[in-house]
Amino acid sequence: MAAKAEDVLKDLRSGKYAPIYFLQGEEPFFIDQISDFIEKNALKEHEKGFNQIVMYGKDVAISDILNNARRFPMMADRQVVIVKEAQNIQNLGREEADQQLINYIKNPLPSTILVFAHKYKNIDGRKSLGKELDKNVVFVKSEKIKEHLLPGWIEEYIKGQGHEINNQTAVFLAESIGNNLEVIANEIGKMFLNFTEKTTITKDHIQKFIGINKEYNNFELTKAIGLKDVLKANKIVQYFAQNPKSHPLIPIVGLVYAYFSKLAVIHYNKNSGDNELAKLTGVHPYFLKEYKIAANNYRLGKVIDNIAYIKEADLRSKGVETSGGGMEDSEILRELVFKIMH
Repeated sequence: MAAKAEDVLKDLRSGKYAPIYFLQGEEPFFIDQISDFIEKNALKEHEKGFNQIVMYGKDVAISDILNNARRFPMMADRQVVIVKEAQNIQNLGREEADQQLINYIKNPLPSTILVFAHKYKNIDGRKSLGKELDKNVVFVKSEKIKEHLLPGWIEEYIKGQGHEINNQTAVFLAESIGNNLEVIANEIGKMFLNFTEKTTITKDHIQKFIGINKEYNNFELTKAIGLKDVLKANKIVQYFAQNPKSHPLIPIVGLVYAYFSKLAVIHYNKNSGDNELAKLTGVHPYFLKEYKIAANNYRLGKVIDNIAYIKEADLRSKGVETSGGGMEDSEILRELVFKIMH
């Protein structure tokens, strides 16, 4: 049965190590968290030279990995073998190689910690290897966190670092950065360098230490568009134009597309309750009211037209010329916002 990444990390921090870890899934953050912890902490520094082996999937076959795993440690109680980018192992998925791995899983060397960091892909759970992994190793399925659950994850992550953040501020951070956990964790880490005592994180902290302006950011732009606040939207577009490096066009266009896609979902499910709409759209319940107002401001036909405008702007932002090609990024955004709101 798959283990939760948080539970695995808790065991590791308490010094509990298992013979085999298989970490797989679309979200690399948790895979890196676990494999990096083992790489840094399972052995003392003076033991690593002889007893820690880091391999890369594209360079090895299953037999190479298992030959190293079956070695005995030198002048230490254990050795560590880490296979990074394990999804690229040369013969993984072939019957003979999978059987070799299954045989080792059934009888692992107790003095070896073997770690597979298998990113962006999943082993087929219906096959023999998948079933064996699920039963007999520390098996972690690292899945992307859904957008409406991201603020809660941020709250727990910051709490785990010894600080606090309220839900509204966590939502602001999530909407501003997106659901790339590595980026979120890096930005939060930079912010924490400025605190020596337990701190409750505010929007002012985020603006000062991460650089997200609490009035002029991607989240406030989509909000202004949704509420049809033309003045506010134009002010934000002008601010972005003056700070292009901090506000690249492609992510903004992607966020606006996601916003109107959610409005389309609301229109197509207008008879659903708020809880169901929150699940269908991936919108945090705190902000669902805003999206419902936006859906009233933009009828379904206009939403569909706006999605077409957004796709056109996306092509332009990526250098694909359409009518009026060769525009600056700031001009593309300014024209897009005008077409959307008028």
